[in-house]
Amino acid sequence: MSKYYYLVTGLPELTLEDNKLRYSVADFKTEFYPYLTDEDKKLVDLFYLKFDNENVLSLLKNREAAIDERGNFTAETILEIIHQIQEEGKILTPNVLPAYLNQFLTLFLTDDSFSESRILAVDRLAAMYYEHAMKCGDAFVSSWFEFNLNVNNILVALTARKFKMDVSSLIVGDTEICKALRTSNARDFGLSSEVDYLDQVVKISEITELVEREKKLDLMRWKWMEDKTFFDYFTLERLYVFLLQTDIIERWLTLDKEKGNQMFRNIISSLKDEVRVPDEF
Repeated sequence: MSKYYYLVTGLPELTLEDNKLRYSVADFKTEFYPYLTDEDKKLVDLFYLKFDNENVLSLLKNREAAIDERGNFTAETILEIIHQIQEEGKILTPNVLPAYLNQFLTLFLTDDSFSESRILAVDRLAAMYYEHAMKCGDAFVSSWFEFNLNVNNILVALTARKFKMDVSSLIVGDTEICKALRTSNARDFGLSSEVDYLDQVVKISEITELVEREKKLDLMRWKWMEDKTFFDYFTLERLYVFLLQTDIIERWLTLDKEKGNQMFRNIISSLKDEVRVPDEF
């Protein structure tokens, strides 16, 4: 395993209460990325793929859309793959984008029933992304993506149960925990012995103030990654945690409480249109 003594030694201490950042997620790409091994660069690329996912969805909706430059791929690269599928019926350069993005684009552009529902498309892309990342071969990075998949799905399952919605179609992914969330009628979905943070997620889900709930989730994520890398001093994992924490702080610095509440209300409003969430939500 590669060691990054110089890079890690120079990292600033971060806390979730920081009101400014020396480095941004974009800065990480220019300041740290060039010094990583090729193998470790592939692991960091997994993080930045979340921006590519959003860019793909944006370009499918509007070929002229501005994209998030933090992604791994340019708009031209993504549009070229879209063009190949539409004009040739297949991807002529399959090694340009990750396999899951090729698969998603092919499905979206060839299956009308799939492309008609944005929520279905977003959920399928998320499932493909998590599955791709969880197979990366690095224990920490893989477990980070699995942890987030589980937390998100547990929150969805709890909400669906509260409002008597069909949970099976809302869970993303195909792990054993995903299957339990889809099928179990037990109070804990039969997962208390499998998911040691289940009770914590349940308590967070009961917080009615949406921005406060999101802050608690980020605190849980922060502690989880710190605990997982406690004995990793100069490894890629320590740099990865710095990147993840920078992303969390950067996101909160762009929001104030009022804007944050409005953002979540907008999300809920869009969900109501698709799945008819009860008005009291």
